[in-house]
Amino acid sequence: MSARLSLTRHGPDDPMPLVLLHAFPLDRRMWDDVVADLGDLPVITLDAAGFGDSPSPRELAEALNRPLKPSLSSYADAVALTLRDAGVDRAVVAGLSMGGYAALALAERHPELLAGIGLLDTRAAADTDTVRAHRTHVAEQAAGSMGARAVAPMIDQVLGGTSHAERPDVVEKVRGWLAGAPPSGIAWAQRAMATRPDRLAALERLDVPALVLRGAEDAQSTQEDAEAMAAALRDVELVVVPRAGHLSAVEQPHEVAAALRRLHERCRRP
Repeated sequence: MSARLSLTRHGPDDPMPLVLLHAFPLDRRMWDDVVADLGDLPVITLDAAGFGDSPSPRELAEALNRPLKPSLSSYADAVALTLRDAGVDRAVVAGLSMGGYAALALAERHPELLAGIGLLDTRAAADTDTVRAHRTHVAEQAAGSMGARAVAPMIDQVLGGTSHAERPDVVEKVRGWLAGAPPSGIAWAQRAMATRPDRLAALERLDVPALVLRGAEDAQSTQEDAEAMAAALRDVELVVVPRAGHLSAVEQPHEVAAALRRLHERCRRP
């Protein structure tokens, strides 16, 4: 079993690709429409441990011959290891929701890897006690008899009101992704997110071009969260995407792709 995450390259070869990290409890398929808009750019999509085509956390731990405790730090280390093994020493890394938490952990643990950072529908603050308790409860449900049904209610939280009212195809696609989420991945990732620290200080130390983006209808990552991250960064574009909720890249992929393209272009300037 490989100690690497599953990786897909899109577009031309380039020493500084745009790396996209997916939301919980989805996989790299959530970026498909965004990637289609970025066909001329070098893009890499990854699956987190336990999701998509990546090994489970248990399999990764066996391959590494060490425990892989649930943490975003472990996830970030696996991303860094996978990219370096693929010959990538510098990248523009953008993550949505849980992917944003991983990007924040990369900023803290592997800042030399980052040529730029994109933080989409995410936040640098740690969870409140209430949210942490809920994550633990969902992890226990997923690891038990409920399996993927533990995350089925997320359909009402991750999509904005516009999508629910006007985009039944998007709703059904996301509903299917939730139903197919692997229970072991759900449990590990929920516990990892519950234990993450506040990482605002990591952004204050970062000196690279940045994007902070959220869907205008996102009830989970607030405008206050976005502005706090933007204020900590030195060279940042703050974008609010209309008619999108927490999964802005799925709900409004063209607008998100355009913002990511601008970020990558800024990172390539001398």
